[in-house]
Amino acid sequence: MSKMPMKRLSLLLLLQLTCHFSGGSCGKVLVWPVEFSHWMNIKTILDELVTRGHEVTVLISSASTIPNSSKPSTMKFETFPVSLTKSDYENFIERLLEEWTYAAKDSFWSYLSTVKSLFWEFFDTALSMCKDAVSNNKLMTELQESRFDILIADAVGPCGELLAELLKIPFVYSHYTSPGHIIERNSGRLHFPPSYVPVMISELSDRMTFMERVKNMFYTLYFDLFFTTYNEKKWNQFYSEVLGKTTTLSETMGKAEMWLIRSYWDISFPRPLLPNVEFVGGLHCKPAKPLPKEMEEFVQSSGENGIVVFSLGSMVSNMSEDRAEVIASAFAQIPQKVLWRYDGKKPDNLGPNTRLYKWLPQNDLLGHPKTKAFITHGGTNGIYEAIYHGIPMVGIPLFADQPDNIAHMKAKGTAVSLDFEKMSTRDLLNALKEVINNPSYKENVMWLSTIQHDQPMKPLDRAVFWIEFVMRHKGAKHLRSAAHNFTWYQYHSLDVIGFLLACVATAAFVITKCYLFCYRKFLKTGKKKRE
Repeated sequence: MSKMPMKRLSLLLLLQLTCHFSGGSCGKVLVWPVEFSHWMNIKTILDELVTRGHEVTVLISSASTIPNSSKPSTMKFETFPVSLTKSDYENFIERLLEEWTYAAKDSFWSYLSTVKSLFWEFFDTALSMCKDAVSNNKLMTELQESRFDILIADAVGPCGELLAELLKIPFVYSHYTSPGHIIERNSGRLHFPPSYVPVMISELSDRMTFMERVKNMFYTLYFDLFFTTYNEKKWNQFYSEVLGKTTTLSETMGKAEMWLIRSYWDISFPRPLLPNVEFVGGLHCKPAKPLPKEMEEFVQSSGENGIVVFSLGSMVSNMSEDRAEVIASAFAQIPQKVLWRYDGKKPDNLGPNTRLYKWLPQNDLLGHPKTKAFITHGGTNGIYEAIYHGIPMVGIPLFADQPDNIAHMKAKGTAVSLDFEKMSTRDLLNALKEVINNPSYKENVMWLSTIQHDQPMKPLDRAVFWIEFVMRHKGAKHLRSAAHNFTWYQYHSLDVIGFLLACVATAAFVITKCYLFCYRKFLKTGKKKRE
């Protein structure tokens, strides 16, 4: 046996002993992950579960882009074959994101129609992978024999809930948001009053004017009536066939024991929550580590002016030469040193104060005392790291929830927002000067940082606690709202309203009839008296 497997085995045995001696109850965890930035969040939870002695098995397709899945790990990666190759899948995702990024936003209907078609295309691929998984008899037999205690899934990656139903185990969702909050409202039965909770994609705040509330209500009605995240007919038919009973995707997702929402009140606006919902935003944040020597020397050379960190996230490391030239020109005019995550052609006008990197230790840079500003695409991971370390932001959102995230940060006075396609060198230069030189941005983000740090329990510990809670009690049915048992018309009390209207109509009819009867009687009596 090689050294690495022996090392891994020794570590697992040590963790198991730690779990038993500490009086804990080690469990077996199955994971149906979503990739890219979603994986980064859920991996943080899984690493902590492993540390506490739990056995973690991550189920991934042969086309998965999850990094290091083939390397020795304290987690087990179970790979099942799919028809799509990894390169084809990567190209597919890249194309979808590019279409979303450059979709014309001038027309409300055409933009959301494009977003809907992209979602359907993505989830058609997800459906194909799900079919490959559940139809794999060898895989399903192994999963059945493993006797898992719980399944962890991401709510935007369907199939985990189907596996949990087939394996007869409870499941927990890790989730952030969905267009129009469709998943949260339909499957989680969460409440989003449109009077003060902005719809995702609306880019509004919770302090809306009358016309903004009209706009928010319009968005709410649009998503309720015209927009579906999934091609539900396909998913409902598939789930019904596999489970051998008539069901829907939404109904199956609604059986989640807990919803671990990757947000917190420093980013989100206050709204009603149910007992089986926990906010765990920022669970991946941690103190900064020392930078590599060469990078630290460059940072220190900035003197009192400090540095600016620029990254468009793990999914975007390149851009058009035109946009790169605009950005490089702005950087060349500021006194700060700039660390830019960029893997494209070096701009001709790149200033001596700017260095390009294919990869940046983002958290460590944001936690460095020399950092003055963070230019971000608005992904929640980066925003939370900026809040955690108290760094004001310039937001350049591209797709998905990013415009709304930046809109939230702008509403809280911690960021300036720019349009990636339309911004000029002057726009970027002015935005940087604003967030660096105007002390209010630093003060506001430090206030959010205080909120993030001032919690009775760390977000990661809270997430792990509820996962272990579900394992200990084999579910959390007592926390689930009875709304999950209602039909749509019962949930909205339409049957009660209809009954009350019928009662009012009946009473009005009877009263009217009585009045007319008495009136006619009175007329006849009066006529007889006159005669």
